Amino acid sequence: MLYLHGIGHAHPATVIDNNFLSSLDIGVDAAWVEERVGIRERRTTLSLDYIRHTRNADTRAAAEGSLMSTTEMARLAGEHALRRAGLAAGAIGMIIAGGCCPEMLIPAEASRLAAALGVQAVAFDLSAACASFAAQLHFLSQMRPESLPDFVLVANIEAFTRTVNYADRGTAVLFGDCASAAIVSTRVSSRVRVLESSFQSDPTGHGQITIPAGGHFAQEGHRVQIFAVRKTVELVGESRFAGREQPGREEFFIGHQANLRMLEAVCKRLNIPAKNHLSNVQNFGNCGAAGAPSVLSEHWEDLAPCAVNMAVVGSGLSWGGLRICIGEAHPHEHLERGQRLGNSALQGCL
Repeated sequence: MLYLHGIGHAHPATVIDNNFLSSLDIGVDAAWVEERVGIRERRTTLSLDYIRHTRNADTRAAAEGSLMSTTEMARLAGEHALRRAGLAAGAIGMIIAGGCCPEMLIPAEASRLAAALGVQAVAFDLSAACASFAAQLHFLSQMRPESLPDFVLVANIEAFTRTVNYADRGTAVLFGDCASAAIVSTRVSSRVRVLESSFQSDPTGHGQITIPAGGHFAQEGHRVQIFAVRKTVELVGESRFAGREQPGREEFFIGHQANLRMLEAVCKRLNIPAKNHLSNVQNFGNCGAAGAPSVLSEHWEDLAPCAVNMAVVGSGLSWGGLRICIGEAHPHEHLERGQRLGNSALQGCL
């Protein structure tokens, strides 16, 4: 079983609203965008002047047009998660990072994040595009608890706007930047448990969602939307079935934050009431692998005992589900132990 001890998120400060997109003269206005995808705002690591003057025509220039690095964004998310877990950075014995668009090919995003947090631990990337969070947690759930350190930091880091062609209205309206971080343990219990996890992929669909090296995001939009709705419905249906062993618990749904209309289609098929659908795509856009965990982070403090059914889909094609059970809040029993751990070495890993 996996336990979540804390989760955090961070968005850059710069806002891309629908009026800004309209000012780019790419054939959109605020009403059109909201009607089509339900997104009002997004956050970006890029400067608005860079987007306005270049439309990000050459993604190799995006780093120079950035106001914030992915590592800085991830550090803020990681510190947020550590505060909520009541742990010092030295308690972390492993860092796993992932996402769709790393800032560098090497070193691993996890290594750069570890250095930024001052963590001396095993660090590596495990990515499955927008389904990375489910892949990472499912991977950890399959390992022997004794082979892992007490606390693992799992991060998803997305600077998606650096891959967007801002002359293409089909993608310009969708994406935002975000980092998420979760403190996970297979050994130290907490009130938040991952009861079920799954991850699968269908490589025959690998060409439907792509970001070539140095290129722009591209997808076969209609086919991808059909796939995303179908797989999300299947995953949440399976998670609800597993939840029959816990009757009386209120059920919430968090999906891949691709666009609001897709999520509404899922809720309609599954009869999920609006009050039980948690999302933030309206305010932050599609933040890839960081989107769904950032929603959980936004609601971390106000979720009473309940179950959360999370379903994420992504390039590959890949998909994964998590059933998260949230129990009664307790004082941080692990705090003293976590601080004692310090920079404990990881033994028997992998």
